[in-house]
Amino acid sequence: MSVPSPPIHLVLGSRNVKKCREMAELITPPWERRPWMDLLRIESIAAYPDVPEVVEDADTFAGNARKKASETALALGAWVLADDSGLAVDALDGAPGVYSARYAGEPCDDDANCRKLLEALAAVSDDRRGAAFRCVLAVSDPEGRIRLEAEGAVRGRIIRELRGPGGFGYDPMFLIPEYHRTFGELSSLVKHQLSHRSRAFAHLRPGLEKLVLEVAEG
Repeated sequence: MSVPSPPIHLVLGSRNVKKCREMAELITPPWERRPWMDLLRIESIAAYPDVPEVVEDADTFAGNARKKASETALALGAWVLADDSGLAVDALDGAPGVYSARYAGEPCDDDANCRKLLEALAAVSDDRRGAAFRCVLAVSDPEGRIRLEAEGAVRGRIIRELRGPGGFGYDPMFLIPEYHRTFGELSSLVKHQLSHRSRAFAHLRPGLEKLVLEVAEG
C-alpha cells in the first residue's frame, strides 16, 4: 500500500542547495518535532527549472522576500516560503546589504564576494569590523498573497581570513565573538541556535503552525 503524500506542498523560493537544506531543517527541526510538521511536503524551487528567476530589485530585504514568495507562488500555484538575507557591515554603511549575494557581480560567486569584502575592509581596524547578518522570511499562498513574515538578526565581526569549511556565503569570515569561531567553523546544530536565519524561523514557526493546521482542516 502506498504512503499518502503530505497534504500541503511548500516550495522554498531559492535555488541555493545549501540554503534550502538549512531552511528545511529550520522549518521542521529534528530536535523539535511537532505533529503539524508531518503535514508539509517541502521542496526547492530548483525542482522547477522552467520557473523564471525573480528579479530581486527591491531596496530592502523584506521587499525582496515578499517579491520572491509572491511571484514564485503565482508561477507554481503553490505555497512558497522565500527569504532574503545578507550581511550589513558597519564600516561600509550597511553594505553589501541587499546586494550580498551579488556583491562581486553576476553570476553570484561566494568566493569572489568574500575576496571583495576582505579587500574593502583591508584598512579597517579590528575594533571597527562589526557586522550583522539579517534575514527576512515571507510566506505566500498559491494566489500570491503574503500570509506570514518574520525576521531575525545576529551580530558578529568580520575577520581577515576565511576559516572553516561549513556554511556558505560569508559564513567563513563572520566571527561569533562568544564562541571565538566563525559560522564556517561551528557545527550546524550550534549555528541553527545562533544564526539570523534560525532566529527568523523561530519567530515564523508559531504562525506557520497555525496556518498549516488551518489549511489542512480545509
